[in-house]
Amino acid sequence: MIERLALRLRQRRALAGWALAALAAGALAAPVAGALLHETLVARFADETLADARLRQALADSEVARLRLLPEALANDRDVTDVAQPANGPASGAPSPDRIARLNARLERMAREAGAAVIYLIGPDGRALAASNWRSPTTFLGKYYGFRPYYREARDRGQAEQFALGTVSGKPGLYLGRRVNANNVIVVKLEFDGLEAQWRAAGGLTFVTDRDGVILVTSRPDWRFAATHALDPATHRAETRTNGVPHIGPPPFHLRDDGTLVLTPSAPLPLLSPAEDRGPYLLASTPPDARGWRFHLALPLREVETTVTMARIGGGLIAAVLVALAGLLAERRRRRAERTRQLEDAVAERTAAMGREMAERMAAEERAETLRETLRQANRLATLGQITAGVAHETAQPVAAIRTHAMAARLLLDRGETAQAAQTLVAIDGLADRIGTVTAQLRNFARKGRGGSGPVAMAEIIDGACLLLKERLAPVTFVCPPVPPGLHVQGERVRFEQVLVNLMRNALEAMEGSPDPVLTLTLTEHGDMVTILIADNGPGIAPDLAERLFTPFATTRPAGLGLGLVIARDIVEELGGTLQLRPGRGGATFAVTLPRARP
Repeated sequence: MIERLALRLRQRRALAGWALAALAAGALAAPVAGALLHETLVARFADETLADARLRQALADSEVARLRLLPEALANDRDVTDVAQPANGPASGAPSPDRIARLNARLERMAREAGAAVIYLIGPDGRALAASNWRSPTTFLGKYYGFRPYYREARDRGQAEQFALGTVSGKPGLYLGRRVNANNVIVVKLEFDGLEAQWRAAGGLTFVTDRDGVILVTSRPDWRFAATHALDPATHRAETRTNGVPHIGPPPFHLRDDGTLVLTPSAPLPLLSPAEDRGPYLLASTPPDARGWRFHLALPLREVETTVTMARIGGGLIAAVLVALAGLLAERRRRRAERTRQLEDAVAERTAAMGREMAERMAAEERAETLRETLRQANRLATLGQITAGVAHETAQPVAAIRTHAMAARLLLDRGETAQAAQTLVAIDGLADRIGTVTAQLRNFARKGRGGSGPVAMAEIIDGACLLLKERLAPVTFVCPPVPPGLHVQGERVRFEQVLVNLMRNALEAMEGSPDPVLTLTLTEHGDMVTILIADNGPGIAPDLAERLFTPFATTRPAGLGLGLVIARDIVEELGGTLQLRPGRGGATFAVTLPRARP
């Protein structure tokens, strides 16, 4: 009896010793596993956050670029110049009510089609002569805007750009101004309500700051016109005057030493609901653009911290189980078979649980990839903004020529030389047709391209791309053999033109600085497929970049996002074709293969 009690006591002591050893091993393994996983997850999360911030910046830039050309075009519009007053004001001859009514209706239609909040014309006395919101109770007609910085800068320098709070509408927006007839100013206002709603739906905290760190556009409307850091009195006064607000709010968040962001709980504005997460957040910021704006994205770190906590617990449990297993095997040799089966069941259950956790994590990663793909899709709109400068230059030359011919025709008519005046008018008609052709092609390219798939003439695709890039093609040797009129491909013209414009623009940028740049387009037919080769004699593509050329963010340009070729390949593959980089001795050659269609 005594020996049996002593044996049981020794067994209990041994089990207690193994239990303490298991606890010690678990306590040591948990922080090691957590530290290793935390560093890896935070680094990957930071890369993904910065990529999302750059995509959201591209989406906002495309919205601004879409409307930046509109004031330039309206400054030379006949209806606008007919209403615009001379420098000495209405006393020298005010426009008729019919002209003002016609311009109001035209501006209303253009604002609706272009997606602008409001378009209005300000006279030399600083009051609005015409406005697209002429029907609204809060119309801008007759309102005084002479104190606005964008009005004074556009009147004195020719053009201006300012983000401010509307004095009449009470809504913030970006004002784009352009001088008309020396002392009038045409203004287009862009509001970011839709963009901010998309940011909120995408998750996280997105906000844009100006040069002084004041928040302008944000997914949190209560953060608008708040400073991200303390401002000196002079800067505070300048910001209130520029933004048209009575004061600049305090910082709604605090940056900790480790670079993470936590929301300010003691801000005077009701920034937080009681149940809202105050952080920490991982903050990613883009470099300032030409306006001095920086885009910021803050995503919560709670998912990373939850994963790290689970890793710590799992590491400690595994270590404790291993030590306890060794003790049980040493103390219970006679029950080895039974214990082995029990442990196998425990391991199987743990493996199944880990499998479920991995499946849930993979599903979360797939949802994140879907979000990134949606933002990447929005980047397609930036292509139109990148070619508008060339189109503006292409139309500016014939407009200037028309003005010169018109003056010459008037002088010829005054001298009675009607024959020469008629020839001048014929030249004006030809220049007007040229402007119509360019603007019609720009409108076609601006369409979303959601029409049904059908036969598209290859000649029309190439002619449309060449017309959009005509200004860029002027200084290079462009070789393109005649395209058979009966050659058609299956798909959508607008999307094919987007691919061809992207590849040709990349080739032209690669050949900048080359002594004798040559761009060559070659067509080949093989069975049911048609291949077009776009080749340049630039410096070519480095082998290390060629291997990842069609992956996101692979680019050789400092200002490039590296999404153009990815988007182009997606379009071609969706339409049943392929986009490849062909090897060559010099320059770069891209091959676009498309399915042939019968007209």
